[in-house]
Amino acid sequence: MCDTEGMNCITLLRISRPRFWLYEAATFALIGAVAGAADTAFLSDWRFWTFTLYFLIPANLLIYGVNDIYDYETDRLNPKKGLYEVLVHPDMHSTLWKWIIFTTLPFLFFIPSSFPLIASFAAFLFFALMYSAKPIRAKAIPILDSLFSAGHYVATGVFGYYLAGGTVFPWIGVIAGMSWAIAMHAVSAVPDIEADTRAGLSTIATLLGKRGTLSLCVILYGVAAVITRDILPLASMVGGFAFIYAMHRMFRARTQAALFREYTYFPLLNTTVGALVSITLMLSLFS
Repeated sequence: MCDTEGMNCITLLRISRPRFWLYEAATFALIGAVAGAADTAFLSDWRFWTFTLYFLIPANLLIYGVNDIYDYETDRLNPKKGLYEVLVHPDMHSTLWKWIIFTTLPFLFFIPSSFPLIASFAAFLFFALMYSAKPIRAKAIPILDSLFSAGHYVATGVFGYYLAGGTVFPWIGVIAGMSWAIAMHAVSAVPDIEADTRAGLSTIATLLGKRGTLSLCVILYGVAAVITRDILPLASMVGGFAFIYAMHRMFRARTQAALFREYTYFPLLNTTVGALVSITLMLSLFS
């Protein structure tokens, strides 16, 4: 069905980065929604399952598809493209845009008429698009790149929080989420320092360098762990130590290949810690 103009379903799925699917979906469903729910009634709401589906695949096609469209000049110099990820050539851009719009637009009609919900979903779209797209193209502006990358994850969690019935703005969750997500983005930029420098692309990692970026990540992961220690004791302790140890291993990587190998473990690490957060929140909900 999606084999149009040379772009098939497998290509679209690869562009959406399956290894990252759970980042948005779990942030929405297992963290934001569970944190905002007073009981389990939200599980019977069709809108909850509808947006879980959206944040699982279409949202990631939007995030990474727009990224690949605007990053072609950099991506063609990056060795991981074409092997680890799809290199989206310019003749594929128009078709990809159509699929991004086609897979996002219908979901807009399912958003309830509530200011917090409309505002948080609009914030998700803004950060997800403007991270890569012009006129802002935040990913080419050091510091702003990490803020915008973190912004769409936090907006997703806030959307889930209010959709499940939350009423008080979750400040602790937002601060911890921003700290975690900024660090997560900064880490992902470290293996690309050489390619981004050759392409003339400025990022938080090219600005601070490998050591400076990883040092910042240690601080941010520490902040996220400390401010959530009372409500998420196990997840904050395990996550704090695990991520700081991961930073240590990246510090010690002496070659580009070794650095990239350490980076490939991060989806599993993020998923594991995210699962601990989700389980803790669910246990408090069902108790």
